[in-house]
Amino acid sequence: MLSTLDLRGGSRKASDLRNLVPRAKFDLDSVVEQVRPIIEDVRDRGVAAVQDWSEKFDGVRAPQIRVPQEIIDKSLLELDPKIKAALVDAIARVRIVHEHQRRSDTTVTVAPGGTVSERWLPVQRVGLYVPGGVYVYPSSVIMNVVPAQIAGVQSLVVCSPPQKDFGGWPHPTILAACALLGVTEVYAAGGSQAIALLAYGSTGEVEIEPVYLVTGPGNMYVTAAKRMLKGLIGIDSEAGPTEIAILADDSAIPDFVAADLISQAEHDEVAASVLVTDSEELIKNVRASLERLVPLTMNKDRIRIALTGQQSAFVLVDDLDHGLNVVDAYAAEHLEIHTRNASEVARRVNNAGAIFVGDWSPVSLGDYAAGSNHVLPTGGCACHSSGLSVQSFLRGVHYVEYNEAALSDIAQTVITLANSEGLPGHAAAIEIRSK
Repeated sequence: MLSTLDLRGGSRKASDLRNLVPRAKFDLDSVVEQVRPIIEDVRDRGVAAVQDWSEKFDGVRAPQIRVPQEIIDKSLLELDPKIKAALVDAIARVRIVHEHQRRSDTTVTVAPGGTVSERWLPVQRVGLYVPGGVYVYPSSVIMNVVPAQIAGVQSLVVCSPPQKDFGGWPHPTILAACALLGVTEVYAAGGSQAIALLAYGSTGEVEIEPVYLVTGPGNMYVTAAKRMLKGLIGIDSEAGPTEIAILADDSAIPDFVAADLISQAEHDEVAASVLVTDSEELIKNVRASLERLVPLTMNKDRIRIALTGQQSAFVLVDDLDHGLNVVDAYAAEHLEIHTRNASEVARRVNNAGAIFVGDWSPVSLGDYAAGSNHVLPTGGCACHSSGLSVQSFLRGVHYVEYNEAALSDIAQTVITLANSEGLPGHAAAIEIRSK
């Protein structure tokens, strides 16, 4: 299964470890050039271009680009009651957690007569991308829509690929999740053409207003489109292949560790599964568990490719402190802690998208119903970026209000600094008020 990387006795510097810990290769630049003509075509032809590219890539042309409300309602009506109940439960938990992420407006008196206030304003119109194809992700509808709604976004748009098996509409479970959350503007569009549609909108027979921000996971073509259109629109991140790192000692339960490594490998052939431990015995036992469990899974071929790829490995370290150095350098999207005193160890971690503490908190829980968000930074970006949250849909705006006396009191400081930067016009804007 996984190869073993022995780092015992080696460097503990982050700069060295970043290059040593395995990671999937992700050449986004080459993909950008592939999606460029698609984006330009959608910019020029709008919905017609989206439909043409969907027919080419998805093998189906949606009956119309916007999903009618009766189709959305029908999807919820026909949804398996067990799945509906699970979605309702997940929505409730995600809403509880994200409600506590609200930001409060503040006003600071900097000097008598001079205040600076900060208000948190929601992005006015947001596009939420929900993948389709090999897997169906109604959970991504929840993870994107709930924080946007709590932030106060008034105009929410969901794009998801048309499905040949469902008459050219997005998967009915995705539509049902939209119905449960009250989302009514849904488009049958996927891939880079969907991101371009959100960014440029469309005129003519079908009028679609462009959005200001696009969030949600997707494949490399979706990510490449986000990179190309960043600036015209805001984006949440450039998501790469999913990854899990597990920091464990000899107290870890091998079957639990193996099952969690498998859970992320199931996503994609380039998904990364990494176990960091100081226990050779644990590696031996987890390897045996993998050999036993992988053949029992529905997606065993994909899982085996992911687990034997260069991006996955057992990483052997000297001790727990060394292991913490390694996982901090790796900055995993998902990090599990399977050690003695797991809560204490977790508090020592600096870099991770989300941390799952102890034997009973697997990543799968966070993917669906822990209440946390599963849209998380990948590719080592967790050392500087956060997962999706209510904050992702808010903008902090400063309101500066000084009276004449307060300006006069600080005028000379502004004039001095402006002149020191060679910007006398800035100084003059203060001086004219003094006269």
